[in-house]
Amino acid sequence: MLKVILAKKFIEPSEIQEKTIPLILEGRDVIAGSATGSGKTLAFGSGMIKNVVKGKGVQGLILTPTRELAEQVACALGEFAYYKGLEITAVYGGVSIVNQVKKLSHADIVVATPGRLLDHLNRNSIDLSKVDYLVLDEADRMWDMGFKFDVGKIVKACPTNRQTLLFSATITSELADFSGKYMKSPVEIAVNNYVDASKLKQIYYDVPDNGKFSLLVHLLKHENSPLVMIFCNTRSNVDFVVKNLVENGVNAQAIHGGMEQNKRIRVLKSFDSQKVNVMVCTDVAARGLDIQGVSHVYNYDLPKDHKDYIHRIGRTARAGAEGIAVNILASRDYDSFSNIQKHNVGLVIERVNTPRVERIFVKWDAPKGRGLHGRSARVNSNGRGPRRDNRDPRRSKPNDRGGQQRRGDQRSGKNGFRGGGRNTRGRSGRHGEKQ
Repeated sequence: MLKVILAKKFIEPSEIQEKTIPLILEGRDVIAGSATGSGKTLAFGSGMIKNVVKGKGVQGLILTPTRELAEQVACALGEFAYYKGLEITAVYGGVSIVNQVKKLSHADIVVATPGRLLDHLNRNSIDLSKVDYLVLDEADRMWDMGFKFDVGKIVKACPTNRQTLLFSATITSELADFSGKYMKSPVEIAVNNYVDASKLKQIYYDVPDNGKFSLLVHLLKHENSPLVMIFCNTRSNVDFVVKNLVENGVNAQAIHGGMEQNKRIRVLKSFDSQKVNVMVCTDVAARGLDIQGVSHVYNYDLPKDHKDYIHRIGRTARAGAEGIAVNILASRDYDSFSNIQKHNVGLVIERVNTPRVERIFVKWDAPKGRGLHGRSARVNSNGRGPRRDNRDPRRSKPNDRGGQQRRGDQRSGKNGFRGGGRNTRGRSGRHGEKQ
């Protein structure tokens, strides 16, 4: 491992590595509050790689919340274990289980998502009776995704005489209950907030409800932003934004949970190698993935959870580099923005005047069997498309794909972000732009 560390030109251990590696090498159970990009893979992999013996079955098990993180951790551990020649296998859904069964027959360390690992346990295609090292990576995220009981089943299938390491951005009461039940006198470690305020500039634009996409295109084309991540709250908004960015000459690709796993991996590799410089994603990419060199993070949709905001903006300003987080607010984002400011005291988000932008026409795929028969509808930047009949568009039910919330929910000047704001009831209409 020291040869690999030297080859990678690691000069000093990160804070999480410095605090946890000695404890891990001593065989202690550890609960570590640590974020993505802090160096935790090397931290929990150190003792595992040092002590696992090749060819004696699965001795190390790492559980991760997402497929991408499982793949990334497996690759990193494979690099660190290069000179020991250990067999490290990633196990997750969305790909052939048959190929995984073959690899598991000679695996020394397994990195897995809980659901697919349970499938293998039910098939008896994996034996966890020799596991000496169990790691829960991004544990809070696994709990958020509903894996609590799945993880419990997996832990019970492992020997009680093992070392258990829990890494999480936040330590919740549920995780504390887990540690009390399944860990032996764990040592708790916390590291400093991973958002370096001195390197990260945070700004927001307050725009009309029909102005989000036009501003986004303007900023992408006029800012010096070599590597960009754009976050949306839903898969449909991700697809909408990517499609229309490409229509407007922006080299963008999507990543979200509704895509096939192989395609998601290809997108991540293209982005990591900078063949694609704009990635539009849901929060599946906000945590766990260690993507280097991101210069800008755009919140096209503001997250409802203030913790997700921190995870998103933590994608940039890493390893001493500077970065910028850009928030594009419309009226429906005001409550989320207030929540973010309320809970993240100390983060300064500066308001910037919205520049004059070219109004962009956008497209979205209409639902099949509804008027446009699934064909692509052309929509102008004020959110109106072709009228289907002579009914008053103000009385038509807003399409939830158009980005408008409940009727009457967009109140003028809500929370004081845009004094004198206007009520947009009926403006998104049936063919509204998903902003």
